[in-house]
Amino acid sequence: MIPLVNPFMPPSDVLMPALEKILYSGYIATGQAVYDFEDQFKLYIGNPYCLALHSGTDALHLSFILAGIKPGDEVISTPMTAEPTNTAIAMVGGKIVWGDVNPNNGLLDPESVRGLITEKTKAIVLVHYAGMVCDMDAFNKLAQEYNIPIVEDAAHALGSKYAGSMIGNNSPYTIFSLQAIKHMTTIDGGFLCVKNEKALERARKLRWFGLDKRYSRLENDITEVGYKYSMNNVNATIGLVQMQYINEIISRYIENGKFYDNALSRIDGVTIVDYSPNTEASYWLYTMKVERREEFMKAMTSAGISASPLHHRSDTHSLFKESKRELPNMEQWYNSFVHIPCGWWVSKEERERIVEVIKRGW
Repeated sequence: MIPLVNPFMPPSDVLMPALEKILYSGYIATGQAVYDFEDQFKLYIGNPYCLALHSGTDALHLSFILAGIKPGDEVISTPMTAEPTNTAIAMVGGKIVWGDVNPNNGLLDPESVRGLITEKTKAIVLVHYAGMVCDMDAFNKLAQEYNIPIVEDAAHALGSKYAGSMIGNNSPYTIFSLQAIKHMTTIDGGFLCVKNEKALERARKLRWFGLDKRYSRLENDITEVGYKYSMNNVNATIGLVQMQYINEIISRYIENGKFYDNALSRIDGVTIVDYSPNTEASYWLYTMKVERREEFMKAMTSAGISASPLHHRSDTHSLFKESKRELPNMEQWYNSFVHIPCGWWVSKEERERIVEVIKRGW
């Protein structure tokens, strides 16, 4: 079976010596390896204000704290995402207001969001689902017009671009996930990218109980409740080795994704998604719409190819029952979208076979 997701790990003769060195170094908590990893990640993204954390969920939580979300504040978000995007809003007491999606790609629709903004709206959360990038031209205008900060959930979008620059440079807060199955994994981990030194300094303290680890505990004064959200040297060491391969690995996702865009564009029963203007996807999952999705997935499984919608819409959870509302475009999208294998492990021969199986029909 060709899997839908598959974590990339560097060759053992490269990774294991680095891990052994750090494991027996006498310092496996947050230290120089984390700071070195941050420096390399900053260079890759092109943003000097990036902070390594224990998870992407931690990064989301800190984003909402930095954005000033208080209990009862409204946060416009999308149900088309993994659960942590929206449970992190609940962690700070925010009330979710569901925006509807673009039925042609499942991404939050800026016109839907415009109609939901009130004086209580304190943030807009954009999810670059499956590596597709939201319509940032439109959302940047909205954010400027209403003076509302954007939080970009780029857990799926490492290597995606907007206006020629890597995602992670545009909005006040952008988060990345380095969880097990993402483009790049550190087993678990995440990054928060902000826009200025002041936000970075506050986030740095929040990730370690309110302390600044650059100074001894005797020199610290806690002024705000913080958390144990720091990355450790072991995870960071994996990240440092992974950075040697990141361009090659993400390029393979993109190459396969563009191949599918072309090869599947004229097949009956398949609709290629719309990509937002001025953006470049990194294709963490290859996403398309199909007719008779259940039959499609059965046909793919019979041919030894994984196919699945993978994510469950967030607005159906009891935790968010007070935010429930009609989302007609989400209904249309949710009943027809599906993912097929697209990542670094899919060879040219396998992607051609996948296309041939789809061409045969279901």
